[in-house]
Amino acid sequence: MDATLRHLTEADYKTQPWKNGRGSTVELWRMDQDGRLLLRLSRAAVVEDGPFSVFPGIARNLTVLSGPGFRLTGGGLDFRCDPLVPVAFPGDVPVLASETGGQQSDDFNVMTAADLPRPTVTLAQNDDLPMGGLLALYALGPCQVDGRDMARGDLILTRSAARLTGDWPVIAVRMTGL
Repeated sequence: MDATLRHLTEADYKTQPWKNGRGSTVELWRMDQDGRLLLRLSRAAVVEDGPFSVFPGIARNLTVLSGPGFRLTGGGLDFRCDPLVPVAFPGDVPVLASETGGQQSDDFNVMTAADLPRPTVTLAQNDDLPMGGLLALYALGPCQVDGRDMARGDLILTRSAARLTGDWPVIAVRMTGL
């Protein structure tokens, strides 16, 4: 990817089953090299208590977009996944989602090769984001990136600086080392 901006929409995404077969994921974008996953951005829904898929060699970051959230436990980990609070955890540790209360929580996921620098995942709104690495911006509602209109669920990828404006935030993912 060069310094130009790439704008992806629902029409560009693909749905696929979870590795553990207990649900499905909407893959927004991925980067592979020599058959190895480097970076994957996706959405999924946690609809019940149960195990997460295990991904050896992958670091994960999850942000609940809607719903009440849930707890993740296992392998010495125990933390709450609350709405709009990014949480990072290793993909090779078996974890179990609990405390869903039978309510659906939709989430945004960042998966990276564990040997790469960890991504920075934040919420940003009406900000100027500097250049540096790959920047992925996932719109939580209508907003603009460098004057370009984004609808809810759109994704922009760029290696340039970005100016965010509008009434809705984006999830901003910055990856260096790619």
